[in-house]
This record gives sequence, structure tokens and C-alpha cells, in this order.
Amino acid sequence: MISTTISPRRPRLSPTIIALGITSFFTDVGTEMIFPLLPLFLTETLKAGPGFLGLIEGAADTLSALLKLASGALADRLRRRKPLVLFGYGLAAAVRPFVALALAPWHVLAVRLIDRVGKGVRSSPRDALIADAAGPKESGRAFGFHQAMDHAGAVVGPLLAAGLLALGLSLRNVFWVAAIPGVLAFVTLLTVKEPARTDATARPPIVGASVDKPALPRALKSYFVILLVFSLGNSSDAFLLLRARELGLSNGVIPALWTVLNISKFVSAYHGGSLSDRVPRTWLILGGWGVYAAVYLGLGLAHGPMAAWGLFVIYGLYYGLTEPAEKALVKDLAPAACRGRAYGTYNFIVGVTALPASLLTGYLWRTFGAAAALAVGAALAGASALALIIWNATVRPGAA
Repeated sequence: MISTTISPRRPRLSPTIIALGITSFFTDVGTEMIFPLLPLFLTETLKAGPGFLGLIEGAADTLSALLKLASGALADRLRRRKPLVLFGYGLAAAVRPFVALALAPWHVLAVRLIDRVGKGVRSSPRDALIADAAGPKESGRAFGFHQAMDHAGAVVGPLLAAGLLALGLSLRNVFWVAAIPGVLAFVTLLTVKEPARTDATARPPIVGASVDKPALPRALKSYFVILLVFSLGNSSDAFLLLRARELGLSNGVIPALWTVLNISKFVSAYHGGSLSDRVPRTWLILGGWGVYAAVYLGLGLAHGPMAAWGLFVIYGLYYGLTEPAEKALVKDLAPAACRGRAYGTYNFIVGVTALPASLLTGYLWRTFGAAAALAVGAALAGASALALIIWNATVRPGAA
């Protein structure tokens, strides 16, 4: 007689996590319908120089990073996180399409800044809300699902914009159509049911009153230092697209390469998050940083366009291995009472280092060439991985 063992099916993710993932999908569809077209709109329609594009993105990312830190702290003092999330998504959805009315470059700057205010306000409370809603053994899968939906939107958005342009719509009309996914995102978010807060510090903020704030654990603080070192070498992916152009890919093919990267991110994010619930999360983060270093070194030494295609597919694995595992690790290390601040600090580090990392890479690129600039990024990833190995062996077991 042959016996068979049927492994139990894993429980479905909670409706809250699924709704937040769908919200992120629609939001990114709308964002990515506009963002890839902004350089063309600014330079050709509004006659702005490339330097102004750098100003817009640098200012927007810095503002967003600062607000992520503040909104995370505020989320711990409120009884409910959802109002901050609603405000952030709603503000971005409302203002983003108004780039279609821009008559001068500073109009685009204003829209982008307000859009990033929305992102800054919503991101940390949303991550804390996902952590609150996820079961004790499904944090990685929850964050993996959310990242996968985010990357799916980054695939669909540019394809929709390209299709609308092919049908003869102007850039401004495409920007107006991008309002539709934003509305769908906001309506989906209204259905989110927030889990009850049980931690003692969840209370309305009172002006002038002192509120005892539990300190972030030492293990989490030291992990954030390691993440900071890695992030200082994690420059904009625009440099990788520039390197792909140097390797022989035409301007018309670059968007297809970007789509392939986002497909790789989408496929790997959910599986990477689910895997992080079954194996130590630090192993996946180390693996992701190893992939990052290998891709940077590979692109620096590569010759010919075929290498770019293969390395970009592999590069997507870095996102799938690290993004869900990193956010789930923050939940593991942060008590519920300071979860908002923990995600605020995490998002702040990742966001605020983007500008100095890109400035460093740009300087090295101009001075020493692409291979040297990418090698420095790989070296910082390697140093961070070594520090994480030591951290995992010595600091984390105490987690205090």
C-alpha cells in the first residue's frame, strides 16, 4: 500500500494585504505612465535643460525621504494608520495628472514635489500597516506580494503610455488618462480594513504633552548602519541604462530593456518574500547584495549588447531577494509600539542616500569611467555583506 502525504496549503493573505497590493499596482500604473515621458516633455515641450530634470528628481526624492521619517513617527502615535495612508495616496492621485497643464518647467517641479509629499506621507504607515496585518509566519510573503504588485504596475504603466501614444494621443492627453489608475487606487484603498492596534503607545498626539517612546532596539539600529553603507553605493538605475546604451543598445530598445527588468522584479519579488518566511532573512539579503555586486562588476567589464540583456534579468533578482526580506526583518526586530518609526527610519535611509550615491557614481563615472564607478558600488555591497555576516553572528541574537 502506497501512502501519500499532502502538504497543507498555505493560508491566503489577508484582504488588507491584498487590497494594499492592488492599490500599489494601480498607483504605479499611473505613475509609470507619466514618469518615463517627463524627460521628453520637459526638454522638448517646455524647453528645459537636463539639469532641471536632475533638480526635480533630487528635490522630490529628498523631500519624500524626510516625510517618510516624520510620518513613521506620527503613525506610532495615532490609533489608526489608515488615515495617513489615505491622505498620501489621495494627494498623489489628485495632483499627478495636473502635469498636463504645465506651461513652464517650474510647474512640473511643483507637481512632482506635491506628488512626493503624498509618497512620503503614505509609505512608512503603509509598511507598518502591512506588518500589522501579516501573520507571524507570512511577513515576507506579505511584503513580497506588495512589491510584486508594485513592479507589475511599473510594467503595465509604460506599456499603456506607449500604446496611447501610438494611437495618436499627445503627451498631455496621456497625462490626463493617468488619472484613471489613481482613482482606482484610491477607491481600492477605501476597502482596506485596518487591524486593531493593541500596543500601548497608539494614542492621539496631544500638543505639549510628553509621550514615552520606546527606543528602537540596538540590533535594528546596527542593521540600519549596515544598510546605510550599502545604500551609499546603490546609485540610480539610470546609470545602468546609460551603461547599456554604451554597450550598444539603441535608444528605441532601452524602454524594452527597462520593461524586462521590471518583469524580472515582479517574478522574483513574491517568491523571494515567500522564501524569506522559510529560511533566515539575512541569507536572502546577503544573496541579493551578492547579485548586486556581481551585476555591477559584470556591467563594468561587459562587451556587447547581449551581456546587458542577461545582466538586467539577473539584476531583477537582487530586488526580489532583498526588498521583501529587508522589510520583514524590520518587523522581526521592531516592537509593535515603534513599528512606524522603524519603517520611517528604513525608508528614510534608502531614500535620502539616493542623491549622494548617484552624485558619487556620476563623479567616478566622469573621472575614471564606467568600470571604476560600478566597481565602487560593488565594493560597498561586498563590505556591507561582510558587516551583515558579522552582525548576524554577534548582534542579532541579542536583538535588544
